[in-house]
Amino acid sequence: MTAPCPTTPPPAAPRGLRWLDHTCDEPADNLALDHALLEAAGAESDYPEVLRVWRPATPMLVLGRSSRVAEEVDEQACRGDGVPVLRRVSGGATILTGPGCLMYAVLLNLEKRPELTAVDRAHQFVLGVLIGCLSGLAPGVRCAGQSDLVVPDGDRLLKFSGNSLRVARRWLLYHGTLMHGLPVEDIAKYLKHPPRQPEYRDQREHGRFLTNLTADADALSAALRRGFGADEDFTNVPTALMERLATEHYRDDRWNLQR
Repeated sequence: MTAPCPTTPPPAAPRGLRWLDHTCDEPADNLALDHALLEAAGAESDYPEVLRVWRPATPMLVLGRSSRVAEEVDEQACRGDGVPVLRRVSGGATILTGPGCLMYAVLLNLEKRPELTAVDRAHQFVLGVLIGCLSGLAPGVRCAGQSDLVVPDGDRLLKFSGNSLRVARRWLLYHGTLMHGLPVEDIAKYLKHPPRQPEYRDQREHGRFLTNLTADADALSAALRRGFGADEDFTNVPTALMERLATEHYRDDRWNLQR
């Protein structure tokens, strides 16, 4: 049975994460860096836990690991406007991201937090931290569905954040997006109506279901850094591994368009 979404932060938020505010020049490299952090951590015995944020400079579609292009993407519109279609290493549905989104990734050690090997517990833990640190910027913020963050709008809930995860042998990668200025009208242009959706969506079109927060990227970034206790900077960016993964996967349509 699926555990309920959290409405309050966990009693003991993580502390001591390293902070990485790093946006790569190429869209594919930004996905590759999240993946590289997960792989680098698995290869070392004393790797730190990390909170990364980045800000996409151009629009991009990001498929979930098992998403099907034909079901979720308007390929003709993407080709016509030069919007890249990429695929991340984690699950979930396809998203449009770009300017007006703050992207984040949390790398957590499962040997220190073994309870997070359960997917429901992982969602509850990370989303609970996010709810706690965003409550001052997003009044009424709560979780809905499996891993969405929403704010109330009358008797409806509007989504501003989608999140997904990848569990490795000793590490958890949890990442997502916070919308604060993404043109909602562009979403319907490039994304089809999703084949799978949470009940609370109630079949609403993208424009009636999604919203932007009023806080800017800097305020959201600072709130996340405080909420996750990421006081020290992370400087050992795995750039060589990122480059290899970008070449092998994220710049290659055999990976991106495989389904």
